[in-house]
Amino acid sequence: MTPDPAPYDAVLLVSFGGPEKPADVVPFLENVTRGRGIPKERLAEVGEHYFRLGGRSPINDQNRALLAAIREDFATNGLEVPVYWGNRNWDPYLADALAQMRDDGVTRAACFVTSAYSSYSSCRQYRENLAAAAAEVPGAPRLDKLRTYYNHPGFVGPVVDAVLAAMADLPADVRDDARLVFVTHSIPLTMNAASGPRGGAYVAQHESVAAAVVDQVRREVSRSVDHDLVYCSRSGPPTVPWLEPDVNDHLEQLAEAGTRAVVLVPVGFVSDHMEVVYDLDTEALVTADKLGLAAARAATPGVDPRFVALVRELVLERAAAERGELPARSAVGALPAGHDRCPAGCCVNARGPVPTIGGEDS
Repeated sequence: MTPDPAPYDAVLLVSFGGPEKPADVVPFLENVTRGRGIPKERLAEVGEHYFRLGGRSPINDQNRALLAAIREDFATNGLEVPVYWGNRNWDPYLADALAQMRDDGVTRAACFVTSAYSSYSSCRQYRENLAAAAAEVPGAPRLDKLRTYYNHPGFVGPVVDAVLAAMADLPADVRDDARLVFVTHSIPLTMNAASGPRGGAYVAQHESVAAAVVDQVRREVSRSVDHDLVYCSRSGPPTVPWLEPDVNDHLEQLAEAGTRAVVLVPVGFVSDHMEVVYDLDTEALVTADKLGLAAARAATPGVDPRFVALVRELVLERAAAERGELPARSAVGALPAGHDRCPAGCCVNARGPVPTIGGEDS
């Protein structure tokens, strides 16, 4: 049976963006932090992270690979819609992508965001960016953001397998004692409190997916598995409280308590971009080594075929719903599948209302 994408005639891959050469680093960071009051010292510190890795973020190359994989998956499965790509902070910018889509005759597009969870920075801000880009482009296509997918089996399955592979890489004498340390991007406590329609969704979603992964891992290894949820990449002023504990601080506590081995699971990220290759591979693994902790880092979903297929499944699910049908909505764990249209007041902008797409208050 040929898949039906109607009413959509295109898909837009929406991502964060990143510098591609040293000269891009400072302008990119200025784009990211504009209006947020980030101290200059913190910008210099983050900029140094990029310079230490050649002044190039891995995220754009990862998005190119994902874009190619999505196009191949669509073609293989008979889904005949073009796939475009736009970033909110670097080239290719969203407005440029929308202008190309308009010129190509696209009228309505489903938007897949490379952020799986609910919060202002991981959901509503993208909806604001899409609305702002559309406002720049006369005749821009109508845009619908696809739902959150942190608990979709196409995301969870690759994480489970990555954890099992990382556990297998640990020394045999400590492998059975390995503790899973799930890592995600820290956000201000107030942002978490405002996330989702009732608040607290960001942490609750991470806790739910971590529990679902642990449950599947436990069944595979036939023993109990301890785990924690920790954070990385804090970037705000020190006077503003953010989610804790920091991954490095937590590793110190685990070592003091006698833990012998850990698997770092970057569950908050869909690919190995800067927060993974610097905060985990460059810092946290070094911290673990200094502490005498055996450590391995699990892979992110990246272009795992199940994750790529997730994009197609979400497009077809939403298309069916827009046609008035009742599609099955895949979800793993204790929380239900996410909503198609964000409820009014969901993941509010602390600085005040800004036009968005894809919500009941848009």
